[in-house]
Amino acid sequence: VQLQASGGGLVQAGGSLRLSCAASGRTFSNYAMGWFRQAPGKEREFVAAINWSRPKTWYADSVKGRGTISRDNAKNTVYLEMNILKPEDTAVYYCAAGPGVGIRYENEYNYWGQGTLVTVSS
Repeated sequence: VQLQASGGGLVQAGGSLRLSCAASGRTFSNYAMGWFRQAPGKEREFVAAINWSRPKTWYADSVKGRGTISRDNAKNTVYLEMNILKPEDTAVYYCAAGPGVGIRYENEYNYWGQGTLVTVSS
């Protein structure tokens, strides 16, 4: 599976962004999809994930209520909409695909996109 993340950019605090991750290669609908982020000087952390059927979602406490993950299997795309953005949301956001075991843990994902930078100004 090849993953291409997009949609990052510069946004003011309180604003919104929608990130997209387009997948190609193997059957996208077979994989759980996750979003992770890495802020400058920090380790990569889990943001949100969605499984492959009867979509169930998971969120980090830091984005719960502000983020929405969704997927369109017909378009082989997963989305992350982030609202009420904060400066601490500034990070490179990565999408990943995996079998759906240990969905909050990056080492459970087999495929990664290149990342898209989100910068939130105060």
